[in-house]
Amino acid sequence: MPLTALGLLLLGLFLAEPVSRAFSRARWPRRDPVGALLVWQAIGLAGGLSLIGSGVVYGLSPLGSNLAEAVPVLVDDFSSWRWPEGLDVVHFAALAAAVLVGGRLLWVLVSVSVRTVRARRRHRDLLDVLATPWPDSPGTRVLDHPQPVAYCLPGRSSRLVVSAGVLEALEPEGVWAVLAHERAHLRERHDLVVLPFVAWGATAPFVRGMVCAQIAVASLIEMRADDVAACRSEPHQLVGALRTVGGSAPAAALTSFTDALDARIERISSQPAVLSRPKQFLVRLAAIALVAVPTVLLLAP
Repeated sequence: MPLTALGLLLLGLFLAEPVSRAFSRARWPRRDPVGALLVWQAIGLAGGLSLIGSGVVYGLSPLGSNLAEAVPVLVDDFSSWRWPEGLDVVHFAALAAAVLVGGRLLWVLVSVSVRTVRARRRHRDLLDVLATPWPDSPGTRVLDHPQPVAYCLPGRSSRLVVSAGVLEALEPEGVWAVLAHERAHLRERHDLVVLPFVAWGATAPFVRGMVCAQIAVASLIEMRADDVAACRSEPHQLVGALRTVGGSAPAAALTSFTDALDARIERISSQPAVLSRPKQFLVRLAAIALVAVPTVLLLAP
């Protein structure tokens, strides 16, 4: 088990730093945002399992040759108010560190979720008072404000909002492109994709790779929504809509990250070729493999 713990620790550190930094600079994700998002989620999950699991595996190594043997021994001894034989200070410290890191991550995830939900609830309450339903688009509300603004508030009672400035500044085709973009965020629950990376970044803000991951994921979900909108409108209409509306969403909306608007516009205008089906399959297979490696190391007899 000590060798397994070392392998998990090295894998977790490798994923958190050099892999995250390198992947954030890769060019191919703009050709397959969905696949890239799956890989990012796999990196986050595999990194978390590896870093936390390494402490658990090393801490419990004196109690058995694998977790399946060690965990029942630990539970049985603690339930009988006995200190497990062989569990010295060093191994207990490793186990405690893993529990603390896992608890910290869970606490940050829950607290960020609660704050976000509360902010969105307050924002929805204001919208219900200040905005009016738009009969031309069911589920859309119009905010009487001259500045062109369009955004969505995800959740069980989601809202899709456009300002009067959008309706005045854009042709109908541009408005529909904006609405298609925001509906993609709501339908695919991109807010839930971003949330774990916000939690990781808050848990370990000193790790540069986590910051790179947050920025990359925020950019990819915008690319994905752009792709959905591009299927329902002409590229020049979407580009015009982005120039008019892009980057205007409030912090309570889907994401508070600054979008790389110029890069998104260049991507839509150049229309890069999507990855071939075999390459897309390999990307998804790599995401599965990333999660499978630490899982197997943790559960293997």
